[in-house]
Amino acid sequence: MLIIAGYLEVDPKARDTFVAAHQDLLRRGRDAPGCLDLAISADPLDPARVNNFERWESKAHLDAWRKVAAAPDTGIAIRAGHVMEYDVTGERSPFG
Repeated sequence: MLIIAGYLEVDPKARDTFVAAHQDLLRRGRDAPGCLDLAISADPLDPARVNNFERWESKAHLDAWRKVAAAPDTGIAIRAGHVMEYDVTGERSPFG
């Protein structure tokens, strides 16, 4: 399993437009083979921050999705960010 997680920073005035522009991508991605979770969301505390979270069954599934994802060209500049890919070797409930 792979997890991609992190954040981007955009102009606070454009953040909600940036997030809304990705709704179709999210719908399609969640239906893609191997997608376990996919979210692009506005951070509730930082008006410039867009949180990104993806969970995929495998690198092959992620690579196949990336070939057809067609992310929207929002025209909104990404000022900064930190998004990383993590290899996961196991999972368990955090609630016992």
